[in-house]
Amino acid sequence: MKKWFCLLLAVPLLSSAAEIRIGFQKGSGLLSMMKTQGVTLPGHQLKWIEFPAGPQMLEALNAGSIDFGSTGAPPPIFAQAGGVDLLYVGAEPAPVNSEAIIVPKDSKIRAVADLKGKRVAFQKGSGSHFLLASALQKAGLKIGDITPIFLSPSDARAAFVSGGIDAWVVWDPYLASAQKAYQARLLADYTGLPLANGFYLASSKFAKESPQLVAALLEQVRQGGKWASEHPKEVSALLTQQTGVPADIVATWMGRSRFGATPVTPEIAANQQRVADLFYQQKLIPRQVNIASRVWTWQPK
Repeated sequence: MKKWFCLLLAVPLLSSAAEIRIGFQKGSGLLSMMKTQGVTLPGHQLKWIEFPAGPQMLEALNAGSIDFGSTGAPPPIFAQAGGVDLLYVGAEPAPVNSEAIIVPKDSKIRAVADLKGKRVAFQKGSGSHFLLASALQKAGLKIGDITPIFLSPSDARAAFVSGGIDAWVVWDPYLASAQKAYQARLLADYTGLPLANGFYLASSKFAKESPQLVAALLEQVRQGGKWASEHPKEVSALLTQQTGVPADIVATWMGRSRFGATPVTPEIAANQQRVADLFYQQKLIPRQVNIASRVWTWQPK
């Protein structure tokens, strides 16, 4: 299988050999594929640290355990509100239908408005949190109108199967797997709702001390996204091998994925600010946050 890092030999050799700690979510996003393919930066050792979701990753960023990582839109907002010193250094295309609110196939719940008073599971502070808040707002409801059950994807899956929850908000490949294995019915995805970009994040310390390294990592990701978009079959084969997820599930997942890395433009920052404002309005974060003040300027080659 062709490895995209073979295309990336013109990366600057920076100072002495140093360890760069990168957070990733298994089977999710370009960073996971970069790890699997053995992407390197000349003169530097990449240490890959796996996390179950974005919130846990940003706890590690705050603790100084990682330097760089990627998450959906909400985790850095919750982290900012909690005082984490992070920077938005790059952005991913916003997902549309790779994350959704689902219910059991025989559920009587037919619309988002029917979730009022129901038990809805999701990873607190994740992209699913924003999707749920946005869908509820459109239906004239708030998070306070449901019974939120904060669970990791694996725990939520067990609760979904056992009937311990009424609905589940989750991303691929968990979403695609539940749709196939349990004929889970889709209640809502981002169709018709405000979109939210994914982000590449770095600690302020790392970006200040090693701006060339941040740019080099982002260039790896940018070209990796281009390669992934042009080689969907290779990406599916890679992820099937990496995750152990059946090939047909991976194919569904990849058909709904969007890859890439771009600078955080004023428009993207403004969109992220709308996400933050919604969370503040619904009292999901304790204070307002300013997104533009935490944007690091990246100029791709």
